[in-house]
Amino acid sequence: MTLMDKQCKVGEQRRGRPRSEAAERQILEAVIKLLEEGVPLADLSIERIARTAGVGKATIYRRWAGKEELYVEVVQSMESPAPPLPGNSLRDDLICMVDNVRRRSVAKQSSALLHNVFAQMQSYPKLWSKYHSIVIDPRRRLLDELLRRGVENGELRAGIDLDMAADLFVAPMLVRTMMRPGEELPGPDFAERIVDAVLEGLRPPC
Repeated sequence: MTLMDKQCKVGEQRRGRPRSEAAERQILEAVIKLLEEGVPLADLSIERIARTAGVGKATIYRRWAGKEELYVEVVQSMESPAPPLPGNSLRDDLICMVDNVRRRSVAKQSSALLHNVFAQMQSYPKLWSKYHSIVIDPRRRLLDELLRRGVENGELRAGIDLDMAADLFVAPMLVRTMMRPGEELPGPDFAERIVDAVLEGLRPPC
């Protein structure tokens, strides 16, 4: 059994007891409170979080295997949730996903706390990697699956590079919202314009 397998098994055992939503909320709010007070991630010990939340350290460890998992869930709680897809068409689902990128980017721009947390997270490779595996990668897999189905049902032409196609849908929104901080943030119609422009180049020939 590898070290990672052992850690996963320990995490499963710790989370074997019934979960208390009230206790979880207290813990998440305690982390946010400490961050709002200017406490850097490096100084957020489990002991300090437990003391602020008014719970024992064991209560935290029963729910999260370590600080990285807890921090990721805190960031998730401050972000826009993954959108339920309409399921009417590839175009509608893509617009929904691309607009979710816009809303998440706008939240990071407008929330000083969220912006600060993200800036700090990037200095911790293990934490940044866990954030991507828990938050970013599932969204990317969903986008890849949408495009794959689009090829299968003829809405997209066969043989396209699906990975590059996914980048084409997402990158313009990221550039506009994250790489041009001085410009006015785009509205919801920007997602529709991006999707229509990219689909125009990816559809099968008439």
